[in-house]
Amino acid sequence: MIVRQLLNQCLHSRRVLVTGATGFIGRHLVRALIENGDEVRCLGRNPGVLRELADGGAEIVEGDLRDADVVSRSCAGMDCVCHLGALSSPWGRSQDFLSCNVQGTKHVLEGCVRRSVARCVYVSSPSVTSTASDVINQREDAPLSRRPISFYSHSKRLAEELVQRATSPNLETVILRPKAVFGPGDQSILPRLMRAAKGNRLRQIGSGENRVDLTYVANVVDAIRLAITKPEAAGQTFLITNDEHPRLWEVVRSVCRRLGYNDQFRSIPFRVAWTVAGAMEWRARFLGGEPLMTRYSVTILAKSQTYDIGRAKDLLGYRPKVTLEEGIELTIDSLRTSRN
Repeated sequence: MIVRQLLNQCLHSRRVLVTGATGFIGRHLVRALIENGDEVRCLGRNPGVLRELADGGAEIVEGDLRDADVVSRSCAGMDCVCHLGALSSPWGRSQDFLSCNVQGTKHVLEGCVRRSVARCVYVSSPSVTSTASDVINQREDAPLSRRPISFYSHSKRLAEELVQRATSPNLETVILRPKAVFGPGDQSILPRLMRAAKGNRLRQIGSGENRVDLTYVANVVDAIRLAITKPEAAGQTFLITNDEHPRLWEVVRSVCRRLGYNDQFRSIPFRVAWTVAGAMEWRARFLGGEPLMTRYSVTILAKSQTYDIGRAKDLLGYRPKVTLEEGIELTIDSLRTSRN
């Protein structure tokens, strides 16, 4: 039995480059690929995390997506590139997002072509279609936003367009758009909200009735692994969620209660928050620093954003294995551990 398992691993293993390997999703993906028997090369900028990944069996390359030579060398000998690397900060300079997310993606695609990589899986974001309105059961064919409400969304839209144009008989591309990824190791969604709740600074934006899809990180990793292997995925774009549509503020209040934080927040009308966030952004552009609120974060916290993942189910065979409730429990356990 053991011999058969080892032989099966050898026959089905792939050589995979993961960009952004030191990030939240990247670390989870690298571990899953290695457990599956794949040979994994990691490109990232955090030397401490890279050493941890090396200890786990990965080959590591410390470098920046903006360095075309490093990216090209990293692609050499790979069967597939999973391009996760990106600047995903809630605030920053437009030119930084463009150089990391657009120019960096261009370097990855050029490296794939130059090094004869068969497939590139690009992890994008549903925010490429976002507006300041409610989104209900949106599908992949929704038009890309021409007036994005954040530099991040704008850069991801431009990068998606590069990936779509790069598809050819010599390079298969797949685009995944996971929504609001959370789980152990995340520093963006629940941890930010919980830090605000702990300091009694959290405010409910809008009516609190908005439904927002969330996606547990292990489910995203499953989707990426399917995108690597499924022939039907080539040339396609897929929305990835937990396929549940919870009321966001019910989730936030539930997590606050379980962590012992106040779950009663003052409410701010959407239009008021939008106007204040715009003023904060204007001030930050001229005086520096990060605004306390952005129009992008106000939209996420106040508007419904739900998605139809029928295409991922039909073509990828994707099914979320970890439910929202299970994922939240695992994340809460991680948050409790990190604060002790």
